Amino acid sequence: MNRVAIVGGGWAGIACAVELAAAGRPVTLYEAAKQLGGRARGVDWNGIRIDNGQHLMIGAYGATLRLLRRLGTAHLLERRPLQLRVPGFRLALPKLPAPLHLAGGLLLAKGLGLAEKLAAARFMQALKASHFSLPEDTTVADLLRRHRQPEALIARLWAPICIAALNTPVAAASAQVFCNVLRDSLAGSRADSDLLMNRADLGSLVGDAAQAQLGQRVKLGDKVSGLTRNASGFHLAGPEQPAEQVVLAVHPGRLPTLLAALPEMAGIASAVSAYAWQPILTLWLRFAAPPPFPFPMLGLGDGHAPWAFERNDLAPGLVAIVMSADGPHLSLPAEHLRDAYLDLLARALGPLPALLDWKVITEKRATWTCSPDLPRPGNATPLPGLYLAGDYTAGDDASDAYPATLEGAVRSGVKCAALVLKDA
Repeated sequence: MNRVAIVGGGWAGIACAVELAAAGRPVTLYEAAKQLGGRARGVDWNGIRIDNGQHLMIGAYGATLRLLRRLGTAHLLERRPLQLRVPGFRLALPKLPAPLHLAGGLLLAKGLGLAEKLAAARFMQALKASHFSLPEDTTVADLLRRHRQPEALIARLWAPICIAALNTPVAAASAQVFCNVLRDSLAGSRADSDLLMNRADLGSLVGDAAQAQLGQRVKLGDKVSGLTRNASGFHLAGPEQPAEQVVLAVHPGRLPTLLAALPEMAGIASAVSAYAWQPILTLWLRFAAPPPFPFPMLGLGDGHAPWAFERNDLAPGLVAIVMSADGPHLSLPAEHLRDAYLDLLARALGPLPALLDWKVITEKRATWTCSPDLPRPGNATPLPGLYLAGDYTAGDDASDAYPATLEGAVRSGVKCAALVLKDA
């Protein structure tokens, strides 16, 4: 039976390994770090286990939910009907069957005039009529302009959704991928639009659970530095191990180096090396008492503005404030950023308890810029036995393309596992 090597222990690599192990395939997962999880992992901070960044999932994340059920950690998610709360605006989807939940939510939304509500409804109806498929990709800003979406509606609804899902500003984000997200969330079933909030650190949710389940199949602190081909398959430099089939589930920024000795992969390496990257900054705050959040997730401004998350599940009084994508906030001194975000939080919640501790974590290459017509490789490659897994890989067609999300990573890993089993 073919030996399979998976390089990279993020959520894509984990999903692939779990699938193959369940199918009885000999598989080894190599991860250069000392823990699994990749860009969605737990971090130790002064005796508290926090996340390297705040991640948000929705009910439509079917592949992710399936993985968590297999790992026995699905119970660590808190499911809530979608609410978007930003200053002067609130959208709450009622517990009604689709599409009444969206219609009711828009009708009762606070902070939008009738004309803006009707514009949002017309936009969603137009996308539904076209099956959320565009004749050609463009930017989200251009799509919204074509559909005459008012500026206030963009700032309070569409821009926050775009930033949260694609981690790319509307002026640069792919309209087709944005449509795919809207199709699977707001236009899906009522349960698909639910918010799923992890009520344990991401390590406990996936990384640690996968480590326990996979056991000796996982090799931590074992960096694969290169890949060569031979008569029997492939050779992994670093661990100095052979494998008949290899799944590269690393950050796409590492691909050009790993593929350097494989001329058949030059086109993919060149395409990925041209990617631009978007950061995610998370400010962790620990207060002497829990601030009075009316909902666990609050927007602190319109458009490209921070979101605050109540994380009392990790420690009483813990709050995460997240700023997605590039922007001037990245050039601020950490103390200035802290004070600015504390001020925004106080405006939303009123007087805050005493601040005990704080920490800034910036993932500089958290995601790739989800731009229109971005060249994204498939899971299969020109080399038999070599596969790519990660949130950057393409779906079966444009309508299946997902942004750089946990769901995109897991879907990719599961698809790679199916290809490995098929090609064995």
